[in-house]
Amino acid sequence: MREPGGVSRSAREILAYFLRNPAAADSLEGITRWRLLEAEIHRQIAETQKALEWLLKEGFLVEISAPHAGRLFRLNLEKQAQAELLLEKPGKKTPGRRAKD
Repeated sequence: MREPGGVSRSAREILAYFLRNPAAADSLEGITRWRLLEAEIHRQIAETQKALEWLLKEGFLVEISAPHAGRLFRLNLEKQAQAELLLEKPGKKTPGRRAKD
């Protein structure tokens, strides 16, 4: 897909990488590998954020604050038994998981 100016997003991403790392040299396979890795990391972050939001909303996790640590999460001990039951029930729907037909 071309963006305004006729340069594809992929070409811009690759060029930006080499501008950040001017001494880098890599093969087609190597460049593809790090691009796929970055895409997978981005996808995993989005999925993890969605799952954490659900777990917080349901009360299974609590968010704690610590100086200079950003957002931290831990098990809500008051819901530990319910959390264990949730993992035992294969039909319970959670983000990112589908119930088996």
